[in-house]
Amino acid sequence: MTTVNRDARRALAVGLTLAACLTSFPVLATAAETPARESSGAGLDRYHRQHLGWGSCIKGPDDTTGRDLDQAGVQCADVTVPLDYADPRGRTITVAISRLKATDTRHRIGAILLNNGGPGGPALQSPPQARASMKEVGARYDIVGFDPRFIGRSTPLDCGLPVGMTWLSAGTGRAGFDRQVALQKSLADKCRATDAAVLPHITTRNTARDMDVIRGALGERKISFLGYSYGTYLGTVYTQLFPGRHDRMVLDGAINPSDYRPRLLKGTERENEKALSDWAAWAAEHHDTYGLGRSRAEVLAAVDRIVAAAARGPLTIGAGADAFRIDDSQVPLLVFSGIADDTAPARASFGELLSVLAEAAEGRPTAVPPMLVPELRYVLRGEGEPTGAQSAVICGDVAAARDPELYWRDIELHRTAHPLFGALTNNINPCAFWDSPREEPTRVRRDAPALIVAATGDPRTTYKGSVELHKQLPSSRLVTLEGANRHALFGRYGNACVDDQVNRYLATGKLPARDRTCVKQAG
Repeated sequence: MTTVNRDARRALAVGLTLAACLTSFPVLATAAETPARESSGAGLDRYHRQHLGWGSCIKGPDDTTGRDLDQAGVQCADVTVPLDYADPRGRTITVAISRLKATDTRHRIGAILLNNGGPGGPALQSPPQARASMKEVGARYDIVGFDPRFIGRSTPLDCGLPVGMTWLSAGTGRAGFDRQVALQKSLADKCRATDAAVLPHITTRNTARDMDVIRGALGERKISFLGYSYGTYLGTVYTQLFPGRHDRMVLDGAINPSDYRPRLLKGTERENEKALSDWAAWAAEHHDTYGLGRSRAEVLAAVDRIVAAAARGPLTIGAGADAFRIDDSQVPLLVFSGIADDTAPARASFGELLSVLAEAAEGRPTAVPPMLVPELRYVLRGEGEPTGAQSAVICGDVAAARDPELYWRDIELHRTAHPLFGALTNNINPCAFWDSPREEPTRVRRDAPALIVAATGDPRTTYKGSVELHKQLPSSRLVTLEGANRHALFGRYGNACVDDQVNRYLATGKLPARDRTCVKQAG
């Protein structure tokens, strides 16, 4: 999931993207969705023509993010949008945006919107990093970050959940699954009790509509877009809802729209097993540091021992206020979250965590590496940041199966072939207990030119997902990075071939004549 702020790192780590995943689809007009509905008319003119009050990004004396943005020359504003686009004269909410204006005004291309994935990833903080990634062409764009509705500095939602990530494993047996059914129902109930009135409107389609209001408020006839992970689905939805209003579209780590569903991790098992196996080979070369084994097989056996020990009883790592009890519903999530990046720093961070868990599995007292403490507080306890928005988006987009027995049968069916990840990717989640979505999911019915970027070993939004989206958008081109187990590439992975292809497209607006292949660089 690259050194970015904590939210962006989590979005990359979970993917969905959600986790990628999770941590999506394009458009067939329905009776409820007429062309006028998605126009700037139908009561939306006042939103498109609103005046934006650009100013400082600092929200208070301890706002380091705002201070960094101000120092980088970024300005911030709030965009007013309707809560319900079917009732544009009703309740309104705000979407927080930031802008780093073009400095090469003579050759200005336009504005480019950013989305870091999630769902639920903020991007208000991202324009300086995006400009650095875009190199020379960055000076020709107004680079616009935004926190999607109910995320970050936009009108907030916080369900106050006891966990930050709801994508948990069912564990090793039926008792663990039954506990998951009860937990996931309680999470859905808690969100509904928090603010049931807004939940139906926290959807990808409404975020895409917000993007078009942003475009109009910026005074742009067309908008460009750079989206990672879930952001590729958001970008795809935008092209379907608003044909003719998008310019250059970069979709990095793409989701196949037909695979966008409440169980977003389903179907990623083999890629995650490959990423874990490759990491195990790396860890074996660093046995003197992490003590997990001197061969790939020994390291993988150590992972199995950790899972088995957690199934017998929660593992305790850390002490005092930062003592964490981790059971077999959480270990697979932590493993899953640690293998989306094959760079040495990311592998080392995951090695530290696994080393601590291995000590705990043997009953030895452990200390948690300080840099991992905030992540564990959020993922395992829901502390430090608002919770619930990611589930709200996914559950509000696509209806989930209601019968818990369907999930249990899928878990049992996949347990033999995928003993570590099968009970995670097939598990029940809050969507099984969510209210039904107000709209049908977006289906791809229109072609749209876009540059799709993907790594062959991406364990979040798998490579085959990017290939499928490429097929659904015949005018698109696919840039493939071979040999990398990595989620999110452009400007974050350091592959010059990938970066050059993207920046050439952003500079010229011309897609490559054919698909391109890049190779992972040594080291």
